[in-house]
Amino acid sequence: MTNFQNELEEAYAYCEKIIKRHSKSFYYAFSTLPKPKAKAVYAIYAFCRIADDSVDEHGNESEQWQALTKLENQLRLFEMNQEPNTLLWIALRDVFNRYDMKIQPFYDQISGQKTDILFQSPRDINELEHYCYLVAGSVGLMLLPIIATNERESLEEEAVHLGIAMQLTNILRDVGEDYRDKNRIYLPDSLRRKEGYTITDLQNSLINNSFIALWEELATRAEELYDLFQNKINAFDEDSQFPVLLSSQIYRGILGAVRKNNYNCLNKRNYVSAIEKQRIYRSVVTSTVRAESHKLEA
Repeated sequence: MTNFQNELEEAYAYCEKIIKRHSKSFYYAFSTLPKPKAKAVYAIYAFCRIADDSVDEHGNESEQWQALTKLENQLRLFEMNQEPNTLLWIALRDVFNRYDMKIQPFYDQISGQKTDILFQSPRDINELEHYCYLVAGSVGLMLLPIIATNERESLEEEAVHLGIAMQLTNILRDVGEDYRDKNRIYLPDSLRRKEGYTITDLQNSLINNSFIALWEELATRAEELYDLFQNKINAFDEDSQFPVLLSSQIYRGILGAVRKNNYNCLNKRNYVSAIEKQRIYRSVVTSTVRAESHKLEA
């Protein structure tokens, strides 16, 4: 191996370590991609994790802005082919060399993190979904050139749908944690008023009919978006359909976990168990095989 190849392998190993540590579900799904594609996904995840940590891992607003501004400046240098010679940017440069990537979703991701520094509860579902686009729908657009090489343009809407659905799922899983640890309420003001669920109720970790109705309204929207994405799964690259569908179904399973725990997402961490992941895995295998059979018959 040349020094460059060694450096590149080290860069991708660094990115893989980040996704493995921070998102077992994503790693579980995307590690089934062909290795070159999996590495590209790891690099994109690492960028998004570093952007997210710029806000969540710093204690005050000044440090958050400093960390996020540093990343944004590095992205601008990257856009001009003048990025720092660090592991993240070495890996991302290789991704941009191998795939027909667009830079704008990376800036959108940073814009989403800026909204968390200047956080205000969304007034309505439209504001919430715009935020979800910035921090997660943008990720779907980043991944498209890797997992839909021939249909990237036509699948942009579905990629955004999946990202928004996943972020809504995150929000519905972390209602209590976001309020308790970050003083953030992502539940839209208009929906809270409509269902009669107050901030005092949230402070008291009250799970009542109002909370369940509010939670289910957002969960139903997330499930609608998962369905819209899944309807187009056959348009993605054949070698990517299984991992993409698997990741979406595992994430969707978080909603079922919250329901199973009687909607306790205020002081309980909900997750998809290993047994449930295996069930989802088998289900996705079955649906993928069935789709292949229908394709051959046609």
